[in-house]
Amino acid sequence: MYEDKYLVCQDCGNEFLFSASEQEFYAEKGFENLPGRCAPCRKARKQRRNSQQSGYREDRPMFQTVCAACGAETSVPFEPSGERPVYCRDCYQVRKVKTYR
Repeated sequence: MYEDKYLVCQDCGNEFLFSASEQEFYAEKGFENLPGRCAPCRKARKQRRNSQQSGYREDRPMFQTVCAACGAETSVPFEPSGERPVYCRDCYQVRKVKTYR
């Protein structure tokens, strides 16, 4: 029913095998689009995406300030203007929970 196909990776430009068993798996799951990336490029893309979601980007500038609630030094990803209070992570979480209850 399915036959092995060779596709071209949209990231690296190398050919990769889209096997008959992979095609069958795609059909079972209802996927309509062919894979656009080879396995190493898919893995690299997933790692980049996961590292970006796990916290602040490494290149993002951080600003030092003092927490308005507990007085501890903290880093925030924006430059405080002084018009509104800034909280450390722990104090912010406590305030957020109280606000939404």
